[in-house]
Amino acid sequence: MINRKLKIIVVSSFSLLGILLLCGGLCFLEISSFIKTPPHPSAQATEFTITPGQSLKRIAKNLEKNAIISNQLYFIVFTKLKKAEKKLQAGEYHLSGASSPEQILEILTSGRVKLYRITIPEGLNINEIGDLMETMGGCNQKTFSDLCHDRSFAHSLGIKSTTLEGYLFPDTYFYPKQASCEDIIRTMVGHFNRIFTPKWQARAKTLGFSVHEIVILASMIEKETGDASERPLIASVFHNRLKKNMRLESDPTVIYGINDFDGNIKRKHLKMPTPYNTYQIKGLPQGPIANPGALSIQAALYPAPTKYLFFVSKKDTTHQFSRTLQEHNQAVKTYQLRNE
Repeated sequence: MINRKLKIIVVSSFSLLGILLLCGGLCFLEISSFIKTPPHPSAQATEFTITPGQSLKRIAKNLEKNAIISNQLYFIVFTKLKKAEKKLQAGEYHLSGASSPEQILEILTSGRVKLYRITIPEGLNINEIGDLMETMGGCNQKTFSDLCHDRSFAHSLGIKSTTLEGYLFPDTYFYPKQASCEDIIRTMVGHFNRIFTPKWQARAKTLGFSVHEIVILASMIEKETGDASERPLIASVFHNRLKKNMRLESDPTVIYGINDFDGNIKRKHLKMPTPYNTYQIKGLPQGPIANPGALSIQAALYPAPTKYLFFVSKKDTTHQFSRTLQEHNQAVKTYQLRNE
């Protein structure tokens, strides 16, 4: 009797074990199929956000709610089996049910977040870039401007200037939604530092200029440029005038020093004493007046070999260059006064 009961217990145990193994095997097969199979092969991508500190349970629930996965429990089990729970990265993603859960997890742990694109044109100043950043959803204009005018922040980025004017390199940038103003500015300044190579630093020294002075000069060339091909010619005029201790007399520098400029430069503006008015001061203005591109920096370092001392707009985006005041006055009559 005892042996029969023991046999029944043993048989029952094996039966239970068999059932458990069968269930486990079926569950394993189901999860294996789950992780490899896109739930909605024709689905379009949708935005999906993981906030900082969000739990795996909440993430899985939101993934299922957005039809990106079909089973939140299986996703949680799979994530824990991969020991990836703490590797999930906060951010904004572009996800689709056309991807398998395995692919989704790889995206979320690698941090391949959705990136926003912003293009900074050459020649914008700090405030103009800040306005553009706010319009594009990058960061608040005031926060951006305050950081760029923070001397200690500038110094922390290796820029020995009172502001970051001139060092926010114009280019196309891609950044995640959670990127801070500091992150974006660091990227721009870092790009400037890569562009201004040791070769260019040595060239500036050979010319007798500091890097900062070259940036100032390049910003003036950028703002005077109507036709990009004229950059080296405009640079030559500024270099030649500096050598002769002549005032640079550049309208864009005057404009930069005017608060709330209305777009119409007047004679009274040319007489206003500011650190940027190159009609009133000799040499370079106090600092850069814009953020120049690589070609303007290159022109400042390698001006065309001319004897030009003057240039005047032809009102067609190009300029007439002159060597003497007499030639210049004639050019002014021809191109500026002929229709007045």
